[in-house]
Amino acid sequence: MAIQHVMVIGAGQMGSGIAQVCAMRGMRVTLQDIAPEFVERGFSRIEESLVRIVKKGGLSESASRDTLASITLTTTLDAVASADFVIEAAVEKMDIKKSLFMQLDGLAKPDAILATNTSSLPITEIAAVTSRPERVIGMHFMNPVPVMQLVEIIRGLQTSEKTYRAVADLAQALGKTPVEVHDYPGFISNRILLPMINEAIYCLYEGVADRDAIDTVMKLGMNHPMGPLQLADFIGLDTCLSIMEILHDGLGDSKYRPCPLLRKYVAAGWLGKKSGRGFYDYRSESK
Repeated sequence: MAIQHVMVIGAGQMGSGIAQVCAMRGMRVTLQDIAPEFVERGFSRIEESLVRIVKKGGLSESASRDTLASITLTTTLDAVASADFVIEAAVEKMDIKKSLFMQLDGLAKPDAILATNTSSLPITEIAAVTSRPERVIGMHFMNPVPVMQLVEIIRGLQTSEKTYRAVADLAQALGKTPVEVHDYPGFISNRILLPMINEAIYCLYEGVADRDAIDTVMKLGMNHPMGPLQLADFIGLDTCLSIMEILHDGLGDSKYRPCPLLRKYVAAGWLGKKSGRGFYDYRSESK
């Protein structure tokens, strides 16, 4: 199917990034969130990203203007009715996603594909609340979306081959590399990444080494661009905890048990870069 109009639900970091890459490829995009300040903040994030790309010579000024002009902002779901492809990038809570997909199912045209950018929640369970489970799929972009090439495409139990093919083609049209994944907790990326981060937190918790030593070992010894504790701060410690809980609950193995120190930091409101403090202190940066 030809995807010309994309509706993005959620104008946060992931949603605005998805809207940007779709608009840069000439698609008409509607970016939605529940409050005007949220969509305006998302649009500002896109503007700032495009300025950086233009400065680096990756895009012309006129192409940047065209990209911004192709994005419509809204706080309603009305535009779902005309969208060929709807992708949800809202908060990682199953009850919210189920409620949203029930609404989207009732509003979207029969041949529209409904996708979720979830990083770990089961696609089959989300699809089950709709009347079109064969047209529901996971499309997990990496952060930051305009930079990272990978997209995990997750089939639910009833996702059709036609739907998978259309979404894989869309990923390639966006300049991304699609990887097919089946519907298991954490998929591939977070099933491997988050236990590594959790183990790094255990190393800190148990006094194996201090924060800087742990991150330095992984950067210089394993050639990672960022240490696991710093990466956890950038992901958000609340998000890390949520994914570890999904892995622990879904797979039932004690090796996925979230570290108590991770729970303590989240309880304290130390969520990482977005809150100003996590394993590192970012408060001076905000000043």
